[in-house]
Amino acid sequence: MPTIIDIAAKLGVSKGTVSKALNNSSDISETLRKKVVETAVEMGYEKNRVRRDRAQKLCIIVENMSCKNESDFGYEIVMGFKKLALPAGWDVDIVEMTKEDQLAVSYDMFMMQNEYKGAFILGFALMDPWMEELKTSRTPAVLYDNYILENPAVSYIGINNEEGVNLAVSYLKDLGHTRIGYLGGAMESYVMRTRYYAYFRSMEYHGLPAAEDLTGYSYHISECTQKYLPVLLKKKVTAILCCHDALAHAVLNHCLELGCRVPGDISIIGFDDAPFSAYTTPPLTTVRQDRGALGRCGYYALSSLLNHTSISSLLLRAELIKRQSAGPVRTWELPQKSILTGTDAARPVSAGRTAAGTSQ
Repeated sequence: MPTIIDIAAKLGVSKGTVSKALNNSSDISETLRKKVVETAVEMGYEKNRVRRDRAQKLCIIVENMSCKNESDFGYEIVMGFKKLALPAGWDVDIVEMTKEDQLAVSYDMFMMQNEYKGAFILGFALMDPWMEELKTSRTPAVLYDNYILENPAVSYIGINNEEGVNLAVSYLKDLGHTRIGYLGGAMESYVMRTRYYAYFRSMEYHGLPAAEDLTGYSYHISECTQKYLPVLLKKKVTAILCCHDALAHAVLNHCLELGCRVPGDISIIGFDDAPFSAYTTPPLTTVRQDRGALGRCGYYALSSLLNHTSISSLLLRAELIKRQSAGPVRTWELPQKSILTGTDAARPVSAGRTAAGTSQ
């Protein structure tokens, strides 16, 4: 096992300089500190040598995701990972991380100081400080729903979002929908970007009209429901695909408050199959992520990295869960006074019936 002396010899610096760099001393430049840490990781240096009778450690780093309770989205992901890691002899720590924490210490340094061999990272945004560091880091990391180019020490796991969006669009088309809108989350998220652009590609593939004015996205769910939903309804969309189930649930509730029947007047499809989605009113049609399998894939990928087998991406198949929030398309009657805006707007009516409700 390499020592501080070995690192110093390789870099051509003193043992004291290496020691200061590894202990975050204030009189070492950030450039030199980064070089020492990278070299130490590359050489396999361990700050505290691991005893043979002591389990080695992995960590699950979490930001912007709940995972403590069974009803939390991340719970099954964490459990899937631990169910494979613990029998294999690993200790697994759950570490909650903020942007401020990331600014205080580099990823490689954090991992070395805490004796973690590798990390499974959940919930990071594209603009997080460590996302930039992970482009060149040496300590193995597996990212859920985030992708890093060209670093053999980092892998991406998730479901095939392109496939999931296409399943939803294909299902809606089979139900007769051609005016399909899309509402999404902030574009600071890799997976939100992926699903947004997948919507356009899927609509084009199925020969359906897609334009930016049939979409909306925001970090805040309330903005999507209050600002963009009325616009989509005025444009006579008959179905809305949402980037995640929390947004789909909010859209569903807002539609009901506006007097729109779901799925009678508008169909809604979510994404993720969050634990609550089967219990909404009506139950939510959604694209399922097998969260337990995602956790297991996280361990598979990290184990491969630790054994010097570089994996770029590991994607699960998507599955469409058909419930009651999506149904056959309805036609539209002539404009009438709408509760949406107080102005002329159209309202869907059952196919084969006139605006007055009599059979054609």
